[in-house]
Amino acid sequence: MQEATTKRVGLVTYLRQSREELAKVTWPSQKEVIRYSLIVIGVSAGLAVFIGGWDWALNLGLDKLIVFTR
Repeated sequence: MQEATTKRVGLVTYLRQSREELAKVTWPSQKEVIRYSLIVIGVSAGLAVFIGGWDWALNLGLDKLIVFTR
């Protein structure tokens, strides 16, 4: 079995290559970033309310079950 060989690169070369690669990236516009951020915040808040509601309901049911079994 052959082992993968990796070429060691100096810090300056690494930083230069990283900068070149980042220049090739198509970055989203500010409007897109704001829109996607608001979507993520909205979905997260909705999911938190959903899970919190289930937690509250199950806790209430468990409390009723404990009182019922006494």
